Amino acid sequence: MKTILVLCAVLAMALARPDGETYNPAYDSFNAQELVDNERLLKNYGKCFLDKGPCTPEGTDFKKRIPEALRTNCAKCTPKQKELVRTVVRGFQQKLPEVWQELAQKEDPKGEFKEAFEKFLSGKD
Repeated sequence: MKTILVLCAVLAMALARPDGETYNPAYDSFNAQELVDNERLLKNYGKCFLDKGPCTPEGTDFKKRIPEALRTNCAKCTPKQKELVRTVVRGFQQKLPEVWQELAQKEDPKGEFKEAFEKFLSGKD
C-alpha cells in the first residue's frame, strides 16, 4: 500500500511540473545514431557547434542548449533527450575526438564540469 502511495505521489509531482522545466520535446524523435553514423554530417554539426560553419535548424536549437546541458548534466532533458545527448557526444568522442576536445574547451575552458559530465555520459546521473 505504501508503494502505491509513493508511486501516486511521484506521478502527481511529474504531472504538476511547471512548463519550461524540461526542454521542448520537438526533437525527441531526432535520429542521433544516424547522425553519428554519417561522419560528414557529424563534422558539419561540429562546425556548427563551434561557430565554424552553417547550422541546420536542429543544429541551431541544439547549439543553444549545449552550455546549459553541459553545466547541469542535462537536468532539463527528458529521458529520451539524455539518451540522444549521450549518443551524439560519444559519437564525437569516438569518431571526431579533436572536435569533441575543441567543443569541450569552448564550453568548459576550466574543466569545471568535466567529471560530472563524464558521470552523466556513463549513465550514472
